[in-house]
Amino acid sequence: MIVCQDLRPQPPPEADEESDAPPTPARSALMGRVRGKNTTPEMVVRRAAHRLGLRFRIHRRDMPGTPDMVLRKHRLVIFVHGCFWHRHEGCRRCTTPKTRAEFWREKFRRNVERDHRHVDALRKRGWNVLIIWECETKNPRELDVLLIEATTDPTS
Repeated sequence: MIVCQDLRPQPPPEADEESDAPPTPARSALMGRVRGKNTTPEMVVRRAAHRLGLRFRIHRRDMPGTPDMVLRKHRLVIFVHGCFWHRHEGCRRCTTPKTRAEFWREKFRRNVERDHRHVDALRKRGWNVLIIWECETKNPRELDVLLIEATTDPTS
């Protein structure tokens, strides 16, 4: 008996945009590893700031957006943003998943909107805000320059 198998490439099954199917265990494990605090890029920035002699507090919950770092002496707050989650325009890490695209667009829109609200609230309180993107943490020299420029008093 000969069985013929269709070896032509098959289109992927249509993704149901409205599907609320439970995530697979692999997806749950992957998403469970996404952290909000003490991320690798955040630790890189902290080490650089410390190496430059800057002193700071981390995750001040009494401030809008719970900044990753607060340098009181310089009236500066630092957010270390992931390029994917906070939508770093022009960055190769700023991609949108193909499945449930509308869900992701809305989620990213809300993230960016919330970021703007936090920055505005901090500036109204007299704080300078520095956003360091995940991709900017890859080059230590450029990161040092960012931190030095942000903490140098332009009037001196």
